This record gives sequence, structure tokens and C-alpha cells, in this order.
Amino acid sequence: MEGKEIDRLREIIADSDNIVFFGGAGVSTESGIPDFRSKDGLYNLKYDIPPEEIVSHTYFVYHTKKFYDFYRDRMVYPDAKPNAAHLYLARLEEEGKLKAIVTQNIDGLHQAAGSKKVWELHGSVLRNYCTRCGKFYGVDAILNSTDVPRCECGGIIKPDVVLYEESLDGDVIAGAVRAIQQADTLIIGGTSLAVYPAASFIDFFRGRNLVVINKTATPADRRADLAIHGKIGEVFSSL
Repeated sequence: MEGKEIDRLREIIADSDNIVFFGGAGVSTESGIPDFRSKDGLYNLKYDIPPEEIVSHTYFVYHTKKFYDFYRDRMVYPDAKPNAAHLYLARLEEEGKLKAIVTQNIDGLHQAAGSKKVWELHGSVLRNYCTRCGKFYGVDAILNSTDVPRCECGGIIKPDVVLYEESLDGDVIAGAVRAIQQADTLIIGGTSLAVYPAASFIDFFRGRNLVVINKTATPADRRADLAIHGKIGEVFSSL
């Protein structure tokens, strides 16, 4: 990360009126939430069953207790707080420059930082509902249970997160795509762009400035107007 890159990013933001931020797990790692695919990530932890299989719809249905044992231990971080990246984006929205956040994260930290317009492609651990009657529950219903969390009607309480084998929400897709299409600047941050269909959303961008901020190279670097390799919280703190 060089000074001229930060200067260029500062210029792009100053010259933009409709910024959209597209983020992934790297946005939350500085809040103590592990990512998935790095060497210390969730998918490289040693389990008898691959984590990708555990967080699938099939596993949830047929091994519900084991799903929740893993989910409570590895997917919910109630003590995590917004970091510099979340706070900067909330401030940019308050200034009227940032129009939307499209996130692959499920931790709710963007809203905790104060962001209002957030499209959560993969749902949120903070929302849960009964699979029988549809009653809404907060995250405490999951954390305070020791077995399979159940509604007062007897139904299983399920997190409002998109598991493997499940489809993304159509309204969320439409809102995210519309925001990206209307943006004059798209900032991609903290994502390797390896998760589909979410990563394909950036193909809808037709604006002036494409910026990529990630610790490692991404497939979008070659088409970006500016690519910065570094931690996103540190980059935003330099602005």
C-alpha cells in the first residue's frame, strides 16, 4: 500500500456522488471474525466433516443438533464490534456519497456501525425464524439454547442465513444489482471474489471508477481503475 494509491482513492471518493461498496469476509476479520478461505480460515479448520458440508441445507435438515453445535461455536460472534472499515463506510453514507453496501457477511456489523442501506446477500445471524409458524427471534434464541432451538409452537428456529444449496433472496438480489448498476464508483473490499453467484454481481457495474481493496490479488484487479493490496480497515483509516 503506497501513498500514491491512497491519494488516488481519496481523489476518486471526492469526485464521486454515488458510491456502492461490495464487501466480503475481509471486512470483518479486523473485528475478530475469521474468514473462510485463508490458511487460518474456517474452511481450513480440522473437522471430521468439512465445514462447507456442515453449513449446508441438507446437513441442517438431517443433522440439526450437530449443525447448531458448529453454528453456535463458529458462526456467531456476539461480542464483535465494528472496525475502522465499518465506521468509515457509515460516515461516507452519512455524508451522502455512499448510497448502498452490498455485503456477503452475515454479522450485522455494518448496521451496528450506523449504515442504513445494506443489502445482505447471505442473510444475517441476527435474524431467526420458526420454520413452522414463522415467528421472528433474535440471536439470543440461538445462543441461549443448548440443543436444537425451538419455538413455543414446537417448530425449529432457523437462522435467516443462506446455507449451501439454498438460493439467495430475490428481493435482495434485485436491490443489490440495482444499486451497483446506478453507482458511479464501485469499491470492492475484503473479498477474493471466489463465492458465486455473489461475486458475479460486480459484472453489473457500468460506472466510472472500479476500486479493489484486498489483502491478496483478485480476478477483478486487472479491470480495476485502482487496486490496493492491504487490510481494508487500514486503507480507510489512511483517508
